[in-house]
Amino acid sequence: MALLRSVLHMVWMLVTVIPWAVIMLVASTWRRGIPLYWMAARWLGWAIGGARVLLGIRHRITGWENLPLGEKSPAILLVKHQSTYETFLMPTIMPHPLAYVFKKELLYVPFFGWAMGRLDMIHIDRSQRAQAFNKVVAQGKLLLAQGIWIIMFPEGTRIPRGQQGMYKTGGTRLAIETGAPVIPIAVTSAKCWPRKAFIKTPGIVDVSIGKPIPSAGREPDELMREVEAWIEAEMRRLDPGAYVHQRVD
Repeated sequence: MALLRSVLHMVWMLVTVIPWAVIMLVASTWRRGIPLYWMAARWLGWAIGGARVLLGIRHRITGWENLPLGEKSPAILLVKHQSTYETFLMPTIMPHPLAYVFKKELLYVPFFGWAMGRLDMIHIDRSQRAQAFNKVVAQGKLLLAQGIWIIMFPEGTRIPRGQQGMYKTGGTRLAIETGAPVIPIAVTSAKCWPRKAFIKTPGIVDVSIGKPIPSAGREPDELMREVEAWIEAEMRRLDPGAYVHQRVD
């Protein structure tokens, strides 16, 4: 049954993403910026809705009160990354448009990547490290000034359930350069949608939003250690069964 449901969801995403991407590409000839973003978020909502109906995957959110108020209040979201689920979910639940920082190779993915390339996102060439970060800072300042929040996955890649990746300081460096607070977010998506897994299982994905952490006067390493400590402690609280075999010092 899980295999059949997973096949149906994959078919649902394929048959909806192609026409919607074409519509977005056409619409982008006269509509750009935030209106085009919300068009993209509509398809992501269909993907998440399909996961709810076809896969039995639901989400539960805590910490709404920790999100900054104000139309132009800046924020940099630093999110635990376990699967594709949170990549699709975040734009559908956040009150502000989001700009992902991602490698430019994703722009070549048919339809999905083509449409993403028309949005106000930050795509970087990771072979040019210094220039890439300068681009992130320059674009980040412009986007934050418009009320667009920046979202990054500090571990850099999807991490298996119950494991911890290396937290990189790009997000905290950007926060310090722009003066925006960072918001740590824990997500237990791998309980239902494991990384690189085709078969998904029903269940509840917990999303926990932490309190904003000011970046003024901080060092990138020290700030990221605080982000990492909160996220990893929260992951163990939300999904304790995934960490029972870890050694406790």
